[in-house]
Amino acid sequence: MMDTPDKNKQVVRITILNQTYTVSTAGDPRDTEELAQQVDELMSSIARRAGNLDSTRTAVLACLHLADRLRATERELGELKQSIDHKARNFMSLLDQAFSIMEPAASETETQP
Repeated sequence: MMDTPDKNKQVVRITILNQTYTVSTAGDPRDTEELAQQVDELMSSIARRAGNLDSTRTAVLACLHLADRLRATERELGELKQSIDHKARNFMSLLDQAFSIMEPAASETETQP
């Protein structure tokens, strides 16, 4: 069975380390171009600092760098989620307290003639 091309995808030409690639994207082609530019800048920076590295080794070092950034971001996101959960529980507790104070006052006004 042959794959049929996805009509929602667009073809984008990008350049990374002086190599041109043709990729397809379902998203905004400008996003793909911007990502490719960031990867190119990262890999070029690594290649300049490391000296005489071939493109494969440069790509591996760039992947390790990006994986480290991803892990740090995931850790930060997890901490933010915990903080939000903690604050939400505190807020719910405060709401419960406020409603428990209001309920007796409301029931007293209902029973008065």
